[in-house]
Amino acid sequence: MELTLGPLAYHWTVERKRDFYARIADEAPVDTVYLGEVICSKRAPFFEREMPQVIERLQRGGKRVVLCSLAEVMLKRERQATADLMESEDHEIEINNAAGLLARDGRSHRVGPFLNAYNEATITWMADQGATHVCLPTEMPGEAVGIAAKAARDLDLGVEVQVFGRAPLAVSARCYHARAHGRTKDNCQFICEDDPDGMPLATRDDQPILRVNGIQTQSESYIELLAELPEMKALGITHARLLPQNVDMVAVAQVFNDVLNSGLDADDGRSRLSTICAGTAFSNGFWHGVAGYRHINRKAVAA
Repeated sequence: MELTLGPLAYHWTVERKRDFYARIADEAPVDTVYLGEVICSKRAPFFEREMPQVIERLQRGGKRVVLCSLAEVMLKRERQATADLMESEDHEIEINNAAGLLARDGRSHRVGPFLNAYNEATITWMADQGATHVCLPTEMPGEAVGIAAKAARDLDLGVEVQVFGRAPLAVSARCYHARAHGRTKDNCQFICEDDPDGMPLATRDDQPILRVNGIQTQSESYIELLAELPEMKALGITHARLLPQNVDMVAVAQVFNDVLNSGLDADDGRSRLSTICAGTAFSNGFWHGVAGYRHINRKAVAA
């Protein structure tokens, strides 16, 4: 099973993003890095001129680079940006919106988690459109993942599952970040940059429940599927995705690599993750078919 680093969803400064990917290139034990703005097209121009150097640095570090499309395509300039990306033949493409499928027009591509590949029929249809790889939606339970993975394997597709990071739950036409600060989407002044790990959202009795990232809603907890990795391997999952968060992602990647390849016990790995991600709860409920925010102790269940 290969480790991958999914696209960075947050609006970090150019300098921070450049330094982040330099460390990933030189130090992180990941095989594939997904690059590109997936949440807000207004953020994309800030980092565009850095992309060639970042791609070259990652490739020099032995990483495969995959370019990602937007998850929400609404405006004419977003349709044009998506169409331009779909013309690229220099790198693999991950499509996160149906507009990308239309523009790609049957040429090979990867399918991202924002496209709803929930069942065998959909995966088969996607393969017919040129898909070579599919990242399954984060909220799928393990039993359903196994069925989808078999369908994908039968079609010779790679199969990817998110194993770390906040769950990408939904995207909207509205920008929650802007609205929360009394601003419009067109005059947001990039307020999302103030929340490098998302804006916390609490219930009326002040219990943390979700995170807001521009137009995106995320889970409050970090998905953590260390103990589930052996089951994933048995189901034929080929790639395990880590989503970048406001923590030391090189250290996170090392923990997952050690569990996958160096015999580290999942409980010991989780203990190390807890130190790295101090203050953030973990969850694996989706995989076990219960409320997503819950964390199921597999050993306790087995006992």
